Amino acid sequence: MLALGWSFWCILLSLHMPAHGLEIFELDSHEVICSQGLSKCKMKDEMPVNPSKNTVDVRTLKPDFKLCCTNKTACALCLVIDIEFNIDPDEDMEDQGSSGSEMEEYREDKITSKGSLTVCYCTEASMPKCKKVVFTVNHEALTQQNQLKISVVITQSDGFPFEISLIVRSSSITERVAAPSFNEVCSQELQKTLPECQVPKFTFAVNSKMNQVELQLEDGNKIPPSMCIQYEQKGRCQSWNRMTIPLYSVTRCMCLQLWYEDGQRSTRSLQCPFNKSDSLNESQKNIWENITVSKPHVQMTSFGEMLSWNVSAPCRLDGKVWLLKKHSRSRSAFSQQLENGTAWKQNIKGLWVNTFVFENVPVRPLPCLMMRVKGMEHDLGPFCFDDNVAAGRWRWSLLATAVILLAFITVLILWSFHKSIKGWVWSWQHGGIVKIGKTRHVVLLSPPDVDDATSKLVCQIGSTLSDKGFSVSVDQWSRREQCNWGPLPWLHSQLLELNSLGGRVLLVLTRRALERTEEWMHWNKDIINESMGNKENDLPKLWSPYSDLFTASLFLIQAEKLLDRAGKRFVLVKFDSHPRETHTRDRRLPELLQGLPLFSFPSQTQSLLAELTVTKTERGSYGGR
Repeated sequence: MLALGWSFWCILLSLHMPAHGLEIFELDSHEVICSQGLSKCKMKDEMPVNPSKNTVDVRTLKPDFKLCCTNKTACALCLVIDIEFNIDPDEDMEDQGSSGSEMEEYREDKITSKGSLTVCYCTEASMPKCKKVVFTVNHEALTQQNQLKISVVITQSDGFPFEISLIVRSSSITERVAAPSFNEVCSQELQKTLPECQVPKFTFAVNSKMNQVELQLEDGNKIPPSMCIQYEQKGRCQSWNRMTIPLYSVTRCMCLQLWYEDGQRSTRSLQCPFNKSDSLNESQKNIWENITVSKPHVQMTSFGEMLSWNVSAPCRLDGKVWLLKKHSRSRSAFSQQLENGTAWKQNIKGLWVNTFVFENVPVRPLPCLMMRVKGMEHDLGPFCFDDNVAAGRWRWSLLATAVILLAFITVLILWSFHKSIKGWVWSWQHGGIVKIGKTRHVVLLSPPDVDDATSKLVCQIGSTLSDKGFSVSVDQWSRREQCNWGPLPWLHSQLLELNSLGGRVLLVLTRRALERTEEWMHWNKDIINESMGNKENDLPKLWSPYSDLFTASLFLIQAEKLLDRAGKRFVLVKFDSHPRETHTRDRRLPELLQGLPLFSFPSQTQSLLAELTVTKTERGSYGGR
């Protein structure tokens, strides 16, 4: 139960520990160091499940990591816990009338007594480990405050890990302690004490004949260390596998990192041997000779034209930059400080780049850039460029504007003709190459035995097509012409108009129209099967005024089907208000009507309009064979 409580403490406790230097602790055979008044101090492992209770009153608990060494060698991190506690004073030391021998035994027991305390430690994710310290208290040697101190030294075979964080507890006192990091330990002149902290050190010599700098290891190790070179201490380190460096690449900000790849954890040494002005004259000269200035970038802002230059160098520079008028070579009022700060950024080539921006600067003629670097005897520049640089920027800006304007106009055109494009796409999906037609002619034929409701729907289709720009002929609107000419001549004249204008015959389907089609197919089975002429004796005797027109359309459909072009001439329409009166699938239509385009009105009005608007390029004329 106590172990679970310890785990809870190890997870929730979060106390801040200040950083401090690592002390070297000379380790001997003693694991417990007792203060005056204590003797026979011993430490042993204790089970964390049911640890012994303390017999003393623990007042303070001070854990700390130290470097435990034996003869200043073979050092490792250890945990040292200083514990201060109180002993209650003896209140009953007087003679109570006992015999002499009994008083001596009683007095000896009161002079010395045994005590113990338990201290436990753990990480945030581990079970606690406990140590029990037992000791003998000499009451005569105690001070007036009765305050004692014990130092517990806890070691591990390989030492405690770097940066480990432990929670230490005894009685009701809990403290947190963090081990120093690897770099903190190795930065305290402990390279000789800890093998992990040993790093390679080198000296250099200039070989003028070979134009190179030669590195020489101080420890005499014959195995060359791993190495990388960087410019500036915060620069990116690039791998280097030679002990010589070309003289032309050496600068005052060049630093080297060296370390041993021995399979153990080791630190790197960062050394910048060329940063002293008198160490190598070429180091400063190489910086000045590798300063470059890019072409200016011209940009328009709300405040006017803006110029920007990129200055690159192997090291970050201190100094000043200013603009110079091109023709007069007189100094302008535009200048900026060149500071060795965070404005410098390292590029992929390892050079440090700083961008200088001048706003509201006249760019015609393009000004020049001057630079003064700290440490140089003369100024750098002028850096002048052709005015075509600015003109080129303007050309690219105009080109980008033209492209954007062209794209905007294209979108407007596509939006204006989106209906025609939609019809073109729809027709392409339904049969191949099409052309956008002009005003089309539509012949709208009513079903047989039409009632008032159906008649209104037929007129609604005609009005909708007429509003969309179609030339529409509805049989119900042409009764006088049909009476004067006859139904069949009137239909024949409409079909001739279809040949000249282009268009379709729109046949309205109802339940009665489908029944009449089935009857027509039954009575004219010889015509269907043998493609013979009309047998009038087999036709029904009684027809409505429109039945002859509807029957004529069935004959025309049959004739066009024999030429495999009925779908290019006739279109079928059914009403949404009569869902149960007509078949909903093409395969359930009468055989004569199968394969013809079928639409519902008004739910598929847009698709119907698209079908009537486009025309197949291979469509033949009426009456052709």
